Amino acid sequence: MRVGRSCEGGEVDDEIGLFETRYRALASRDARFDGQFIAGVHSTGIYCRPSCPAITPKPGNVTFYRTAAAAHEAGLRACKRCQPDAIPGSPDWNLRDDLAARAMRLVQDGVVEREGVEGLARRLGYSSRHLTRVLTSELGAGPLALARAHRAQTARTLLASTELPIADIAFAAGFGSLRQFNDTIAQIYRATPSELRALSRRGRAGTTPHEVHDAGTLTLRLAARAPLDHAGLFRFFADHAVPGLEAGDGSRFARPLMLPGGPATIEVRPDERGDALVGTVRLARLADIGTAVARIRRAFDLDADAVAIDAALSADPVLAPLVAAAPGIRIAGSFDPVEALFRTLVGQQISVAAARTTLGRLVADLGEGAFPSAEAIAAHGREVLRGPASRIDAIVGVAEAIAEGRLALDIAMPLADFRASLLAQRGIGPWTADYLAMRALGAPDVLPVDDLVIRQSAAALGMPDDRAGLAQRAERWSPWRSYAALHLWRARPARVSPSPARTRRARRVPA
Repeated sequence: MRVGRSCEGGEVDDEIGLFETRYRALASRDARFDGQFIAGVHSTGIYCRPSCPAITPKPGNVTFYRTAAAAHEAGLRACKRCQPDAIPGSPDWNLRDDLAARAMRLVQDGVVEREGVEGLARRLGYSSRHLTRVLTSELGAGPLALARAHRAQTARTLLASTELPIADIAFAAGFGSLRQFNDTIAQIYRATPSELRALSRRGRAGTTPHEVHDAGTLTLRLAARAPLDHAGLFRFFADHAVPGLEAGDGSRFARPLMLPGGPATIEVRPDERGDALVGTVRLARLADIGTAVARIRRAFDLDADAVAIDAALSADPVLAPLVAAAPGIRIAGSFDPVEALFRTLVGQQISVAAARTTLGRLVADLGEGAFPSAEAIAAHGREVLRGPASRIDAIVGVAEAIAEGRLALDIAMPLADFRASLLAQRGIGPWTADYLAMRALGAPDVLPVDDLVIRQSAAALGMPDDRAGLAQRAERWSPWRSYAALHLWRARPARVSPSPARTRRARRVPA
């Protein structure tokens, strides 16, 4: 007999096994599942994170939801004890490649606030009616409700982490008016903004406010799902920092960003209090804070399910020691897909140091304090770039395709479409497309089998190092092959002298 409900969105899930798995996580207060689903308790009218310390409700009183927005739509409010909005987001939006997951990436980037539901649907290639129907079925809430929940979460973060006036927080979070902000906070949290600020600073989820340096500079705590290999992330960003654009070391990374409201700068460092990062953002417009946070979270892969990834890869006895040496490894992503494309093209088949020099020259000559646009590279790239004519032709050709609208890259593109768009360009092969899928999309299940270092590491570990053999071996690592690639890159053996044929076939890791 059915003793509870488990919703994938707003529909009742008929698979008792899924409900039982989630209920066991709730009963054991398993923090590993925080952010992956919401437990709605209808006897009390609240929703909680799985690790909520309150008494476990009876199964018949519980419904599980994919999103907080779905719980809001069901008339539930956020638990004041466990504060379910103060946790990392769901890893599903990168793991899944369907319409709902791709829509969530854009919702979190603030597209609904900037372009409306019609703009969101247009970016995804569907009608707004079809998009609303799919999101309501899959996630339990339509695009407006999802965007509203995201605004509320942004507001809660600002209330907890800053001393900004309430009115400033309302507009920074994307609300159209102070009244709309107050009504939303009251409906979701059953509290006033001032009460929510006090609540957000106490308990295990409490946040210590940071100093607001001026009207446009905010410092926020960015929660991550433990474990987090922040040392590896900061080392990668420091090693690949472009002179004149970025600065970093083992405990700090800073760079400018171009956001919808204008230029911004970010500085990210580890949080000394645990598995989290602290980000300081200087904005031209406060309303860009949600977009800035979303892009930092994507670039540092903060929503990855590190426990599941490590457990899956450790099941392979060859990878197990690598995982043990670097638990919580993350994909160091990009802040802009187009920038990532040019950085990858410039860095192919040359050293990281040489790539940084070339990219620094591009920034100095064409960037005006930012990474140069595709239009600038198309118009003046031949004057700045050095190296083989074929490589310069490929880079400039891609820049022209982007400037003319023949090539468009977007974080919401399906993986297959993303790869196909890149492979249609002259000078871009499978290795480049796979590498960019990892860095620009955050795709978790891509292994660049043509990569020279990955093949060298595979051979040194006793695995097949030919393309077909390695691809077959990697099937057991799915859906986390991108993270296996990171471990193999780190396990690079002492330098060897590969044969000329092998060098022509395989690629090197770019900047």
